[in-house]
Amino acid sequence: MQAYEKLLDRDREGGIVDSLAEDYSRQEEGLVRFQIRDGVSFHSGDNLTPEDVAYSINRIVDPDTGIASPQQDQLAGVTGAEVVDGERAVDVMSDGLNPIVFSLFASYGPIVNKSWIQSNENSYVNQHMDGTGPFVLETYEQGVQVVFNRNDNYWKEAAEISSLTIESASESSTRVNSLLSDESDIIVNVPPQEVSRVEENDGSSIAAAPSTRVIFSAMRYDVEPFDSPEFRQAVNYAIDLESIVQNVLSTFGDQTAQPTLDGYFGFNEDLDPYPYDPEEAEALVEESGYAGVEVELHTPVGRYLNDVQIAQAVAGYLDDLENVTASVNQRDFQALASEVTDGDIETNPHWYLLGWGNTTFDASQTLIPLLTSDGVLTSWSNEEFDRVVEEAQSMPSEQ
Repeated sequence: MQAYEKLLDRDREGGIVDSLAEDYSRQEEGLVRFQIRDGVSFHSGDNLTPEDVAYSINRIVDPDTGIASPQQDQLAGVTGAEVVDGERAVDVMSDGLNPIVFSLFASYGPIVNKSWIQSNENSYVNQHMDGTGPFVLETYEQGVQVVFNRNDNYWKEAAEISSLTIESASESSTRVNSLLSDESDIIVNVPPQEVSRVEENDGSSIAAAPSTRVIFSAMRYDVEPFDSPEFRQAVNYAIDLESIVQNVLSTFGDQTAQPTLDGYFGFNEDLDPYPYDPEEAEALVEESGYAGVEVELHTPVGRYLNDVQIAQAVAGYLDDLENVTASVNQRDFQALASEVTDGDIETNPHWYLLGWGNTTFDASQTLIPLLTSDGVLTSWSNEEFDRVVEEAQSMPSEQ
């Protein structure tokens, strides 16, 4: 986000605003047009062209470009893009109406330099950047540090700071100590038990804001014991979500009964979270035929706020049942993420904890990647659900 920009963007309230596209319109069902801003240059000095924009979209959604993109579901419904002859514009095609297409491009789809991508090896592209954004990459050391310098040729007003350094620190204590010793200006994911320490320190404070990220534990429907709906329901009844929010997250979180959030289009306000009912959980385990089973929850370490502690609590509640044994497997996030985003459900762990953020404010961008049969992070498959989601892609938003 420091180096790359999108066709559209969002303001602080989540509204859609212009970015590399200075205008946009729906031409007909399944076709929208973006007018590409003139006078924008990449960090390499190349001018931004409509060809760059069309290529950037196609490399995400079209496997024929030779790149299997993990962002494909983020532009759900988009099938391709092409330059409009004689105009500084790009047409984007969708399968059906695609009612949230502009919302998608305000949240996803960074624009890259076509010639720069094609003239460099993937290994080079993975270590360098050539965007249009307010900062230019100076150095990148994976897992250690990223250094950006101000882009003085930025098409908008240049940034107020001359340099920006982002340092990696997976341990929360390292981040907090760095802040309190004035080695860092901003840190993220302050653990709840450290909040008072930050607030009591002169010159530092906590800023808590609502998040679009949902933390979930996924159960693969195609493997034992999770192939049983009764067992999956038992897992939900066994876990005291309210206690996790109160005691593990110190109220820095909230329960949700569904994979989308209040305020999103498609949110169902009539659903309530599963109640904590271990007796019902044990009965459902017996009904499932999997009494005595052993299960293992795979979790990343340090990726999300108290992720390991959440996983330990979840597995602990299940292990407390008389007829289930549960444990936690702490994993490197990149290794875990690569397993669940490769498009092959059979490489996914049977039970895993991850997070999913959706900045489109529309339920589809959670439902499609996580729950449709071909979703990038799917752990479930249901033909009727797939049909309904596909049908919804051709309905106007007001329906």
